[in-house]
Amino acid sequence: MSVWPAWEVQECGNVTSWFAVRLDLPDGGRVDVLAVTAGGCLGIEEVRAQPPLSLDDLTALVDWIEEPLLEACGTGPAPPSESSGALVGRDRPAWPPGPEGMRRVAEEYLAAQGRGADPVLAVMYATGCSRRGSLKLIGGARDAGLLTPRHNRR
Repeated sequence: MSVWPAWEVQECGNVTSWFAVRLDLPDGGRVDVLAVTAGGCLGIEEVRAQPPLSLDDLTALVDWIEEPLLEACGTGPAPPSESSGALVGRDRPAWPPGPEGMRRVAEEYLAAQGRGADPVLAVMYATGCSRRGSLKLIGGARDAGLLTPRHNRR
């Protein structure tokens, strides 16, 4: 397994780092993962595998790469009690579904705008979702009327 830094973004004292992970399988297959760390959280952005992974293998992928990835990020291995399960949001409470979740997305978005920070990154940090997932949540908050429309209609 190989882990190496892909790129890093520093904004307003916050650092977001992406890491590329390559896992060579004994049968000649390969798994490439793009992982991101931000605000003390670690998440998986993208997974590409040849041949495709089964659902069980995809679930086990986190366990396969967790320790080497945490060491590459400089945070060391996870404590034994946390060595399995999803990496994203492990130490944050579950995001509430429905209207309460949309209201909190809107609050995070507007607070970040008020600070002059990237509102999408703020929602990513708060929810533990990927950029694409956060954009869907923001779109839902817009549709619910909690945020202004993205484009003004003429």
